[in-house]
Amino acid sequence: TGLTDIQKLAEADERSLAATKGTRSSIDTWDDYVARILSYVDTSTLKPLKIVVNAGNGGAGAALDALAAHLPFEFIRLLHEPDGHFPNGVPNPMLIENREVTAQAVREHNADFGVAWDGDFDRCFVFDEKGDFIEGYYIVGLLAEVVLATKPGAGIVHDPRLTWNTVEVVEAAGGRVVQSKSGHSFMKDVMREHSAAYGGEMSAHHYFSDFYFCDSGMIPWLLIAALMSRTGQSLSELVNERIERFPASGEINRRVDDAQVVMAKLWEKHSPTAVDSNKVDGISIEFEQWRFNLRASNTEPVIRLNVETRHDRKLLADKTAMLLAEVGGEPA
Repeated sequence: TGLTDIQKLAEADERSLAATKGTRSSIDTWDDYVARILSYVDTSTLKPLKIVVNAGNGGAGAALDALAAHLPFEFIRLLHEPDGHFPNGVPNPMLIENREVTAQAVREHNADFGVAWDGDFDRCFVFDEKGDFIEGYYIVGLLAEVVLATKPGAGIVHDPRLTWNTVEVVEAAGGRVVQSKSGHSFMKDVMREHSAAYGGEMSAHHYFSDFYFCDSGMIPWLLIAALMSRTGQSLSELVNERIERFPASGEINRRVDDAQVVMAKLWEKHSPTAVDSNKVDGISIEFEQWRFNLRASNTEPVIRLNVETRHDRKLLADKTAMLLAEVGGEPA
């Protein structure tokens, strides 16, 4: 990506080699940005939906306002003003304790759905009309289906943490399924390598080939609103069947002394009887009716567990409890 070249230049500190001083200029890209985001939908077909939007005092508010003038939606704005001190806490809807403010507003205002972003709004989280949080895993499948409707046969990239729903949706829609390690640099490289149209992570990162293979927090909710407008279905109607078909634990974090030791122990115990297993990103071990992925954090002594089953919530609860006992550690 060129980052190591920049590192070498910085470490060499060869500024004296510059023949001339640099220059600084400013341009306004808002109009181009808005035009690109709006190009993903036919605005003439959008219905006047009521949408709760929670910017978390991050950067999403300004982008939302730039788009709003061109959209027929009624927005209920929460924590809308950017404030780098984040007076209402860290804007991370992955944290369960951060979700209720959006969920409550959806219910209170009888909204069609809700959207919340992290601080730099490269992740997009959605809530259905009942205020229920929709795991990013199921949104990946939903957006894959939307993209494949306009780009038949396209490649769809997903991460290894939760997979069954995405694979089934993409194959049924005639797409090509490609797996990548989690993380934006891996996802972008794999998308380019396989000429994929869309890539999605369960962590609510959504990548689009014609958005320079970058993740966007604005395109996903707009595609969902367009789908709801077109079909007349609520968000829960669009995803609940998939949630019941492949129930998942959501990501569970545990603080452990040595994540690599824990993964090696579970690999040795479970992989010999598995129908499939790999070490693409942590360990993924698959059985006929359930599977799990266990991976270590790159930045802290934390291990992350994801479990899913085929239409069996009791099995999900049982296997999740079993694996957590084997992992040990403390909640993180």
